Amino acid sequence: MSKPPKLPTAADFMVRHVHTLAPETKLEQAVEYLLKHEISNVPVLSGETDPPTLVGFLSESDCLEHLANDTFYNRSGSEVRVEQMMKRQPICVPPEADLFTLATIFYQQGFRHLPVVEDRHLLGIVSRRDVLKAMYEYWQDFDRFGESKRFRPDLSQITNLRFIVK
Repeated sequence: MSKPPKLPTAADFMVRHVHTLAPETKLEQAVEYLLKHEISNVPVLSGETDPPTLVGFLSESDCLEHLANDTFYNRSGSEVRVEQMMKRQPICVPPEADLFTLATIFYQQGFRHLPVVEDRHLLGIVSRRDVLKAMYEYWQDFDRFGESKRFRPDLSQITNLRFIVK
């Protein structure tokens, strides 16, 4: 008898090579970095510890706000740094966060990316597209498994979304 497909976790499909910035990076450099790498947000790591610790998350929106304000108020040569713009204590997920938990966070909260963190150290990042792809593959496997043998996850085991951040 075949087994139902394994429920994937963030560790199974997260991107491990992640572009990052330092808190002291200037606004201009941060915008250039996002544009060069064609990314919409980036984890901010403090190099004061080894390995570096996640201290924030910077998005295109954060940069856009400061660029618009500097332009509107005619402030050239802005000295704004990433640490002043970033979201501190971003919502993070542990590597064992299961696929349904991740899907729920993405569609309820509207995030595009989530850092995968363990003990405040960045392990990787998952995107809404990564979760969609993993969910689709799981759904296809699940659908092929057969109606009479389908497995539903134990709802008591799915993480309570209020306690995801460690």
